[in-house]
Amino acid sequence: MSLTSKQPSSEELLERILSSLDDDKAEDVVRIDLRGKSEIADYMVICSGRSSRQVQSIAEKLTDRLKQDFGRLSKVEGKEQGDWVLIDTGDVIVHVFRPEVRAFYQLEKMWMSPEQAVAAARN
Repeated sequence: MSLTSKQPSSEELLERILSSLDDDKAEDVVRIDLRGKSEIADYMVICSGRSSRQVQSIAEKLTDRLKQDFGRLSKVEGKEQGDWVLIDTGDVIVHVFRPEVRAFYQLEKMWMSPEQAVAAARN
């Protein structure tokens, strides 16, 4: 995909994010549809990396790919520590956690409907 003047839809952005996370071996990837629930974004993606180093790498590669593919600059918080990195792409918010930190905060429980939680547990 090349840099274009047309901005991607939130669904196109989500698919590229999920593809990037898969390429970098992110674990336990969960996507949450926020449309109609929140104005902050259309989607939220939560995933884990096995170590601080992998969490940092996943975040860095994702932001690089989004810049290269869509010309999209993302806001990034927490990359230096590598425990929990927040990547705000505008339409999609991505959280990359170390497993222990993810278990502590349990963001999925806060944002998922009961139906989404059941579906995510099956995957």
